[in-house]
Amino acid sequence: MEYAISFVLISLSALFSGLTLGLLSLDVHTLKRQANLGNKDAIRIYPIRRRGNLLLTTLLLGNVTVNTTLSVFLGSIASGVVAGITATTFIFLFGEIIPQAVISRHGMWFGARTAPLVQILIYIMYPVTFPIAWALDKALGAELPTIYSKHELMEIITEHEISEESPIDSDEKRIVHGALQFSHKSAKEVMTPLEKVSMYPVTQKLTEQFFEKAAEDGYSRYPIYSEVRTNIVGILYTKDLIVEDENITIQETEDAFERRLLIVKPDELLDAVLARMLKQKQHLAIVLDASEKALGVISLEDIIEEIIQVEIEDEGD
Repeated sequence: MEYAISFVLISLSALFSGLTLGLLSLDVHTLKRQANLGNKDAIRIYPIRRRGNLLLTTLLLGNVTVNTTLSVFLGSIASGVVAGITATTFIFLFGEIIPQAVISRHGMWFGARTAPLVQILIYIMYPVTFPIAWALDKALGAELPTIYSKHELMEIITEHEISEESPIDSDEKRIVHGALQFSHKSAKEVMTPLEKVSMYPVTQKLTEQFFEKAAEDGYSRYPIYSEVRTNIVGILYTKDLIVEDENITIQETEDAFERRLLIVKPDELLDAVLARMLKQKQHLAIVLDASEKALGVISLEDIIEEIIQVEIEDEGD
């Protein structure tokens, strides 16, 4: 009978000790996200873990009570020195070290399966633990979420991509990395410099040679300038040229020439440029310096390429 009682007490000590480390090592905000995503173990654990100080005081009170009872019980069936050494050995090995080592590695699994028992213990010990937990809540405040920097998030994604247990592949890692980095780049870093831009003057006539050249370049939009290339006054949409008369100038077209321009500054960040493009429904922006002279152009495709970190090539390329 004494051995049975000792075994029960050691088991309870192991449970309390292991759950203290296993459950409290689970981040409450991560558990909430996992519960919202339908993780069944997280759904069971979150209601007891969200009140961390109440859970802590309950498990510690249970652990201290069981360990004290075990020491007293062993003292009643053995001599003082023997009881002390025996109690210390059993509590240290089987009540602390082993359960904490095991449950800390499988906290979700053990926590989900013992959640009903822990909930009952919280109710039983509530009159004692609540005042202590309340005082801790007031003194320490709520648990703060773990906030990662962009570089840390990128490193986490890299670690997941490397792991065989993760579903994240190399393409997803590359795109996530690009999405986290592109907002730090400016329009000037990504734009096509003006000297490399295919463009036409407003006085350009829609001749056969013009159509051949435009078809050879293969662009859907062309910046249009007046007098000098740095003075861009509009955008020519090649898809609308089919309805225009021949041998008229670009500025005389009815639908193909659009004077409304999206202007961005050289130091404007790409996330802001992208937001403006989407809002104004523009696929091409003109980069102007402080003197209102064009430095280059930046397209929606340029920004997407920065995000996915792969050059987009079509049939014309």
